[in-house]
Amino acid sequence: MTTLSSQERVNRMLGHQDHDRIPRRDAIWPETIRRWQSEGLHGDEDTVMEMLGCDLHELAQAIRPAPFPGQEVIVAQDELTKTVRDERGTVCRYWKHKSGTPEHLSFGCDTREAWEKVYKPALLANPIQLKLPAICREDALCRSRRKWGIVKILETFEHTRGLMGDEITMIAMADEPDWILDVSHTFTDLTLRNLSAILAAGVQPDGLWIFSDMAFKTMTFCSPAMYKELIWPDHKRLIDWACAHHMKTVLHTDGNVNAVIDLYIEAGLDCLQPLEAKAGMDVRVLSPKYGEKLAFMGNIDAMVLKENDLNLLEHEVKTKFAAGMKTKSYAYHSDHSVPPQVSWSTYQALIQLINKYGNYE
Repeated sequence: MTTLSSQERVNRMLGHQDHDRIPRRDAIWPETIRRWQSEGLHGDEDTVMEMLGCDLHELAQAIRPAPFPGQEVIVAQDELTKTVRDERGTVCRYWKHKSGTPEHLSFGCDTREAWEKVYKPALLANPIQLKLPAICREDALCRSRRKWGIVKILETFEHTRGLMGDEITMIAMADEPDWILDVSHTFTDLTLRNLSAILAAGVQPDGLWIFSDMAFKTMTFCSPAMYKELIWPDHKRLIDWACAHHMKTVLHTDGNVNAVIDLYIEAGLDCLQPLEAKAGMDVRVLSPKYGEKLAFMGNIDAMVLKENDLNLLEHEVKTKFAAGMKTKSYAYHSDHSVPPQVSWSTYQALIQLINKYGNYE
């Protein structure tokens, strides 16, 4: 089979067409890279992605319009942590010397009045929040390497939770749905304005990578019916916009989203990622059921990776690749990100397994 460029390969995978090998990408914790450097890695994450044969190229940091762009006010700090009021007006505590999910302490946008009087006007006063020269440079580099260029965006549910917090968001979805709809529409409008500015600068991404963690271990944060009423319309609006501008769409969401996959397909989504195994997502089940309509990326279990057992790892890769590749609509990714318990020798073995099982005849 003819060797394809990354751009051709990913487009053909998303189109359920013949291609030479599965596309590849991964996410790796900074602590993991530091461990690997102590175990013989000469380089950084970019070096690992080159060894993996990564097919995707990020053109920009995630587009995430904020009411107070660039704000980071130190509220408190000690030897291990710092507490800041960030560009969304939320107060969070972060580790200073290691990665991890921040502790959310308070949310300024905690009422509809605060949204309407402070946060919405502040967002609308700063509609374009991009570093266009840097995006243009990355686009030129992407084209020269014939990679599949992506722009990351946050979708409306992720924006709403980030601005208001989970508790306020969930209660408002039940008690004040019009407020949620207003927040959703506002963020989607701003996201599309920023994306249009990228196109106006002469950049043509191949795809949108849409970030949304809308589920936990056993189910989505809200019912499928509530998702369809309050969030799905703006998901569809983003996907329709991408389609109209010749882009494919990949949705990242952790957790168990089995109950809403049909709605993703109805919205026109092209690919679902990362298929978190410990939350009950399994490409061996999903691909036979949906693989003719939806591509899948991921599902190689990080919990298996960190066992550093090559027999277990080979079974994981072999069985999941076989299922995903039957419909020619599967790409490699870990099912979340590679944790620091994974040794450098294990990850090198993983790359060898990807090379062994990830090629089409």
